[in-house]
This record gives sequence, C-alpha cells and structure tokens, in this order.
Amino acid sequence: MLDEKIKEQLKSVFLLLEKEYTLVAQVATNHSSRGELVELLQEVANCSPQINYEEQVVEQGLLLRIRKGEKEWSPFTFRAVPTGHEFSSLVMALLNMDGKGKNIPDALFIQRIRNLKGKHKVKSYISLSCTNCPEVVQAFNLIAILNPNISHEIIDGALHQEEVEALSLQGVPSVFIGEELVHAGKASLSLLVERLEKRLGQTAAVETQPVKKYDVVVIGAGPAGASAAIYSARKGLQVAVIADRVGGQVKDTVGIENFISKTYTTGKELADALQAHLSTYPIATFEHRFVQSIEPQQEGHLIHVQPNETFLATAVIIATGAGWRKLNVPGETVYSGRGIAYCPHCDGPFYKDMEVAVVGGGNSGLEAAIDLSGICKRVTVVEFMEELKADKVLQDAAAKRDNIEIRTYAQVSEVVGDGEKVTALRVKDRATNQVSDVPLAAVFVQIGLLANTAPFKQLLQTTVGGEIQIDEKCRTNIPGIYAAGDVTAIPYKQIIIAMGEGAKAALAAYEDRIVGRLVGE
Repeated sequence: MLDEKIKEQLKSVFLLLEKEYTLVAQVATNHSSRGELVELLQEVANCSPQINYEEQVVEQGLLLRIRKGEKEWSPFTFRAVPTGHEFSSLVMALLNMDGKGKNIPDALFIQRIRNLKGKHKVKSYISLSCTNCPEVVQAFNLIAILNPNISHEIIDGALHQEEVEALSLQGVPSVFIGEELVHAGKASLSLLVERLEKRLGQTAAVETQPVKKYDVVVIGAGPAGASAAIYSARKGLQVAVIADRVGGQVKDTVGIENFISKTYTTGKELADALQAHLSTYPIATFEHRFVQSIEPQQEGHLIHVQPNETFLATAVIIATGAGWRKLNVPGETVYSGRGIAYCPHCDGPFYKDMEVAVVGGGNSGLEAAIDLSGICKRVTVVEFMEELKADKVLQDAAAKRDNIEIRTYAQVSEVVGDGEKVTALRVKDRATNQVSDVPLAAVFVQIGLLANTAPFKQLLQTTVGGEIQIDEKCRTNIPGIYAAGDVTAIPYKQIIIAMGEGAKAALAAYEDRIVGRLVGE
C-alpha cells in the first residue's frame, strides 16, 4: 500500500516520537474496508518501534483510534481509512499527540483554544479525494488535543452514505457541532478558532500583551510577504511576519507550471519552501493572526492584532494577498455546503450525472467547467461580461464538450433552493433584462479574487475594486507603509510577480530608512 519512498520518509519523521503509540482498529470482520485499514495501519506501525498495531473485532462498523501509552486515548477518531489526502492527517495526528508538528501554534494561540467554553463533540464529514479537507481535519484534531472539552470525529462520506444523505450534504468538508452545521469548505486553524470563539464563547479573555517592537513588520506570508521579509532580514533589520498561515493563497493551489526555473510544483511544496527559507533568517513569525488595523504614531506604526496583541514598527509592508470572491446574492450563504461550492475537485463527485452551473468565465471558471463536464450531465457557464475572459485554449476545449453551455452577458440574481439543497440558479439576461431559472443541483463559484484590504481601507487609498494604490516603489499614501503583491493594484496577479513586488517593497523601505523618510527614525 505504501511505497518504499513514503516508508523511508515515515521512518525519518517518526524518529521525533518520544512516547509509545498503538493504532487500534475497531472493525467488523465482514466490513468491506477492513483489509485496507489493517494493511495501512500495519505498514505505518512497521515504520517505527514507537508505534504498535492492534485489532479489536466489533459487530459492525469501522473505527480507528490511537492510544498513547497504556491508557490515554486520542480525543479524535477516524471513521475512515485515512488514505489519499487524509494520510497526512494520520501522520500529523501522531506527531501532535507527541507535542510535535509544524502546525503547533504559539503559547498565546494555544491559550485561545483552551479558553473555548463548554464541552462539545465535533463531526467532520470528508472525502479522501478532497484537497481542502486535511487542513480542517488537522485543525480540529489539534483543537481536541489542546482542549480536553472538545472531541473530534472524522467521517468518510463514501463509507457512510446514509448519514450524508440524511444530512443532505453536498460538499466537503462539512463540520457539525451537535446537529448544527458550523462550517463548510476550506479554512485555516486561525479562522476556525475565531468562529468557535464567536459561537461557543470563551472562559476568559486573552490578556493584553506588551507591545512588540521591530524595524519592519510584514503583514502576510505568501510569495510577496515572504520575499519582503527575507529581503528586509538580509539588510540586518529586526523583522516580524504576521500572518494567518505561511504560504497564504498559494497553499490552496494544486499545480504550478509557470514558476520560472521549476517546470512543475504544487502550492503545498512552494509554501513549505517559503517557510524553510524564512527559517534560515532571524525572522519572528507570528502565525494564526488577523490584523485589525494600523495606527500611525509619531514613534512608528502601531499594528493591532486580534485579540489583544500590538506591534510597533517604523516600516510596515502589507502583503495580505486576495481571497476568493463570493456571489453575495440571496441563497448563497444559506446553501453553502448544500449546493454552493467553491472547489470543483473536492465537491464535483457529489454531482455525478447531475446538472450544475459554473459562475465565472475566466480561466478558473472554464477549467472548472471542463473538469465537471467529465462527471456531470450538463454544465452551464454563466459569465457577467459579453465575452469570456479565459484563454483561447480553454475556450476551444470547452467548445468541444457537448455538455457545456455558455451564457454570457448574464447576471446571477439568486440561488434558489427547497430549504435543504439548491434547486436552481436565477439568472438575468443583461441584454433583454429577462429573468429565468436554470434547474440544477449545484453552483460552483469561480469569479476571481478580492483583495484582502478590509483592515486598511479607512487608512490607505484604494481603487474602486478595493486594491491598495501604490507608486512604482510600492509606497502607499502613508509614509512608512508599503504594499506588495495581489493586495495592490498592480496588473497580472502571478506568484513570480508577487515575489518581485515583495522584494521591491523591502528595498524601498530600506532606502527610505537610510535617507530618513521613516517616522520614528
């Protein structure tokens, strides 16, 4: 099941383990996936003397638990065979139980997790082919490890179709607390904890932290942010990075074929490379953070971070990138995870032989439509403008598919449903103003990116589309504040361009420091 390369990697990773662990399969002898689970766990156990395997026969079902030592059980269980994308979740679970793993947050963030109020059982419905599911699974596993009042159950929808149908689930990951759907789709640990704080409350507020002072603070750790931080650190400056996660939006990219000097890589690989490069310099990285505002002061710029952290720097470089746009029409939020989807790779299989729509006629939209056309009965592409924006090669490929229909100069006005799932998309023909309903089972939203500028809009000059306006050296309208990458109004949102812009912003900030243009210097 595991090839020799993966086994060698596991042997190296498991050298970190200090405690002894037992992978316990509680499975019925006649379960269709028993053989697959047993083989997987035995092969994993053979990769380390710290890991054992045990099988317990039960009357029905399949469950994987991890025992630490003789008595301590994991606060999470897998009602799944964690192969595919979820294999990394099994490996990370073992490391996290041992207090290891690159996803372990700092002490302040751990305190936020431990302050979550109440006792709760979380259920995550996932697919082994979903690229977004592992981050959510690993986040809730970690939350359960750090907070003894929270448990987590990971459920493979393919093995538990009756549950999926009873809940009318049409997207993964779908996360429940009790009977309530609390999250659907991809999300980082920081975003999930923030949502849990709002829903569950906190036993105590995080204490206000002393002001942290640096020469340069970079907000964001994608290609632009990492580049800005590295270039600043190479100048001998004290640098801090504040970010949701290192890698940013890049981490969600499946394949990258236009990063010059590397014919192919993945978003995860590039994000890991960024993190490794950052770690070679004395850069203070504060992950799992969201900046609330920047407040210019005489001695520098105060950066206010949720919940009670403050940073002070004479130079601030904003590289917060962009996030996926939403339709912002009636019904979108209501049917999120029940027909409204944002990832065709993860959620497309739910709609095999059904009719669906893709909103957006750019490259992402047509790529999604082409992928879905191999699964779905019919795909309708809805584009707001009079012409598609996608590359000609993609338009030609879509034109060859008999089950793809293109509707241009069309505006989505509402997502229609029956209270449980999506049933139609309400679309207005912009030429005639005629409104019609397109019967379908799902809507895949692919309408591009929106700059992450909400905390800065009251302070900085932005375009009508919300992008930060900068000069040729990445300066904003406020001295000492710079911006780089997809968050700005520069044309061509590309990884390689963002890296160059990050370097440019760092060099501009250093130049301004030398000539005395920065406040507090």
